[in-house]
Amino acid sequence: MPGRTRSLSEAGPSGAAGVFAYGAAAGLAADLLLGDPRRGHPVAAFGRAAAAVERRLHRDHRGWGALHTAVCAGSAVALGAVAARAARRSRAASTVLTAASVWAVVGGTTLGREARAIGGALAAGDLEVARERLPRLCGRDPQSLDGPAMARAVVESVAENTSDAVVGALVWGAVAGVPGLLGFRAVNTLDAMVGHKSPRHRRYGWASARLDDLAGWPGARLTAALATLAGGDPRGGVRAWRADAGRHPSPNAGPVEAAFAGALGVRLGGTLSYGGRVEHRPVLNGEGRPVEVADIDRAVRLSRRVTWLTLAACAGGRLIADTLKRRTK
Repeated sequence: MPGRTRSLSEAGPSGAAGVFAYGAAAGLAADLLLGDPRRGHPVAAFGRAAAAVERRLHRDHRGWGALHTAVCAGSAVALGAVAARAARRSRAASTVLTAASVWAVVGGTTLGREARAIGGALAAGDLEVARERLPRLCGRDPQSLDGPAMARAVVESVAENTSDAVVGALVWGAVAGVPGLLGFRAVNTLDAMVGHKSPRHRRYGWASARLDDLAGWPGARLTAALATLAGGDPRGGVRAWRADAGRHPSPNAGPVEAAFAGALGVRLGGTLSYGGRVEHRPVLNGEGRPVEVADIDRAVRLSRRVTWLTLAACAGGRLIADTLKRRTK
């Protein structure tokens, strides 16, 4: 039809793929320069809304928990779909929307800042400051940890959150655009809120935890692969991943933490405490040395390398997929 404006999917192989690549790069650059906003963070707003839904729906029952997951995650995906549809006729608008969504859902810069702040406190011998800051990074009981245990907790959290806070979001953004970005962050946030095995959420949070395992599966494997590639010891990363990932209680944290452990040459895992509950987790990369404070900075730098490699992999994968799709039509 003469004069009809083409949608992004019709604009050639660089259309939607280009929007994602440029938008994701701009969003990561914004995160690098600005970090998370101190006030009015969209993820925090989603968390407040999800908590309000939980207050209305909570029952000690898996079905009600599944409804909670469907309402909250479905709303995030629907919001992303509506926004993407409104912007789809303009590459500029779609790129800006993608960039804003990536900046809203990733948290790599804040992750690195918090990790290094704890590392600085540990290096200065100020364990109380380190214990005060640790809950911003992970849910462990800081009072039960000494300096080396906190350093290990930080490295493990950097590894796991590289997958959860960055790589997984970019993977789903490449697959499903803005709805994928918002949906993944919603699912991951719900898991953090209700997916743990507390008495209140053991049944109610089951659906959120299982959906998070499913959504996080591809990002965790990509994170592990890129960590072995970008780390200082690729063979060690592969060896630890293959030998120890399956021993971890989490199907997604296992590959990521094992690969980081092997790539960095350190030993992770062991005894830890969550909410007064002691867990004895298997050791990852038992051939490695104990974590030192300096390894926190090494883990943060590895996390950043994995982030930019993920952007390249996802943008390239989206371009290849779009090209093949057009050729089959």
